[in-house]
Amino acid sequence: MKIIDDRTRDLTVNSPAMGMSIPVRVILPTSWRKKPKATFPVLYMYHGGDDDYTSWVRETDVEELAKNSDVLVVMPDAGRAGYYSDWFAGAPRWETFHTGELVRLMEKKYRAGPSRAVVGLSMGGLGALNYAAHHRGMFRYVASMSSYVDLDDPAVRLELSLGTWREGIDIREVWGDPVENAGVWRAHNPVAMPRSFRGTQVHLSAGSSNPGPLDTGRSPDALLVSVLGEAPLSKQIERFAGSLRSEGVNVTTHVYTPGTHSWPYWQNELHAIWPTVMKSLR
Repeated sequence: MKIIDDRTRDLTVNSPAMGMSIPVRVILPTSWRKKPKATFPVLYMYHGGDDDYTSWVRETDVEELAKNSDVLVVMPDAGRAGYYSDWFAGAPRWETFHTGELVRLMEKKYRAGPSRAVVGLSMGGLGALNYAAHHRGMFRYVASMSSYVDLDDPAVRLELSLGTWREGIDIREVWGDPVENAGVWRAHNPVAMPRSFRGTQVHLSAGSSNPGPLDTGRSPDALLVSVLGEAPLSKQIERFAGSLRSEGVNVTTHVYTPGTHSWPYWQNELHAIWPTVMKSLR
């Protein structure tokens, strides 16, 4: 364990599921030391692709937001293209690590209670939704920012293939062949599982893909990537939200314009949802 500051710790967690150690950043609750026998609600925060467990602290003011909360904030690594899944190829096994081993460790060593919420962006938003669907009752609240919710969308299929290719991965290692193993893909496709979100409060957000003042100063290449990355998402989440509502799920959406696939917009969204996240954990 590495002490970052008074309340922030970097853990190195030995994971049997992963066959390696995985880094996890933790922000301790405000009254952690004053209440040595208390348990605390937990907010899990999942990072996006091409990033790591430090991203939420590096790119947002989540530490400041959490300063007055009695909530344990847990930010695990998930690989640059891990897709929050137990891979079809057999390894890695991210879902087993995140929803099994890490949850038990937090309960045993950090006094985590049974009240949990999860917030994820991009790849992490997909992971948050899939974990909530696969483990019903694990999370009271799930927020997905700028993430794919429909793996059958041709634009998403293309971006998944390109994204994994950049990391030297074949997407079929993650969920198998899209045709031959369609059931595996369906089991990781949020739009195919609307009923599984019953009992969980869901929030979906995405930008219009139009650049705005928050994109000022970015390189043309980075801006283009963030525009294209956001483009298919708003229509997807509106359709998904409709399916969720038809199943009686409590769902909110926020489609904002301007808005690209980039941190300034996710920072704003984190501020917007923070009071609701905290309320869900009480």
